[in-house]
Amino acid sequence: MRSKMVALMAVGLLSLGGTAACTDDKSDAASPGGGTTRGGGGGKVGVILPDTTTSQRWGTDDPKLLKAAFDEADVPVDIQNAQGDKAKFQSIADDMIADGVKVLMTVNLDSGTGKAVLDKAKAAGVKTIDYDRLTLNGGADYYVSFDNVVVGELQGRGLVKCLEAQNAVVPLVADLNGSPTDNNATQFKLGYESILQPKYDDGSFIKGPDQSVTDWDNKEAGAVFTEMWQQTDRRIRGVLAANDGLGNAAIEVLKKDKMNGKVPVTGQDATVQGLQNILAGDQCMTVYKPIKKEAEAAANLAIKLYKGERPTAPKRVKDPESGAYVPAVLLDPTAIDKKNINVVIKDGFVDKKAVCAGRFAALCRANGIK
Repeated sequence: MRSKMVALMAVGLLSLGGTAACTDDKSDAASPGGGTTRGGGGGKVGVILPDTTTSQRWGTDDPKLLKAAFDEADVPVDIQNAQGDKAKFQSIADDMIADGVKVLMTVNLDSGTGKAVLDKAKAAGVKTIDYDRLTLNGGADYYVSFDNVVVGELQGRGLVKCLEAQNAVVPLVADLNGSPTDNNATQFKLGYESILQPKYDDGSFIKGPDQSVTDWDNKEAGAVFTEMWQQTDRRIRGVLAANDGLGNAAIEVLKKDKMNGKVPVTGQDATVQGLQNILAGDQCMTVYKPIKKEAEAAANLAIKLYKGERPTAPKRVKDPESGAYVPAVLLDPTAIDKKNINVVIKDGFVDKKAVCAGRFAALCRANGIK
């Protein structure tokens, strides 16, 4: 459960033309469970999101953004959420396929169940899109995500920058990695290790505990980091946390010893909590991924497939297990710290009122957040 990520699977990105995206269930699309658009019968686009606990995006952002994109194109869509349950993920897919969806877009919970769903969809003649996470050996028709190795590189550079700003002397750095069953976590780690390893090699940093967190579970992350902190006699001086939730779990542990703000912690997803931790000085940076652009890119592919077109994708990604190349759209992430939090707010990704609520109002004003 707390296994180290030993093998890093490199994903090949080639700038080649590829060959080459809700909702008809019974709840509102902006709710965690999904939403409905022009219900009744088959011939829709099906979307299965993974959970509502690992990141705010899955419960609120993506359902809203995807629904808007499909509504604009007047394409019927069914968005549902597996709530972190692999059996439910497969059951939703079975129902969608039986209902006659033309296109199925999924964010897998792991590659095993993801592949099983993709295999069933393909057997039924349904076009498939891996959304945000590549399903290893899954053979999806398309893949839409961010350049996840670059995400990791931004995290690594961010942590180095924060440690150097503190004039840290040979700091012990801990890695709090994402889920070992999520290929994105593997790619993030590939990115940040490419930045940190030279520091370990030249002796300017010391490599400390390095553990993964099953299913990106924030509660488990707290337990993992507590163990790291205690086993190193509280000598950790930098934390490469793979997302804001894991980062906050580490921060809560550091607070108990009044070391929050003294030990730089990274993150990812530019969540309200992550941005507030940055404003408070407890988190040194996060990575902003413009989900609206990702949702629109995926919806655009799905809409074309729904209409029987054969869309193109600007890149190809090599599946590290099968060796096959998947036509892909990969978007650029942005590093965020106190100086550019406004970027996230101006994009409408987060609400200023939420970020600047309560005690954070003064911090927002002090940091020029408008």
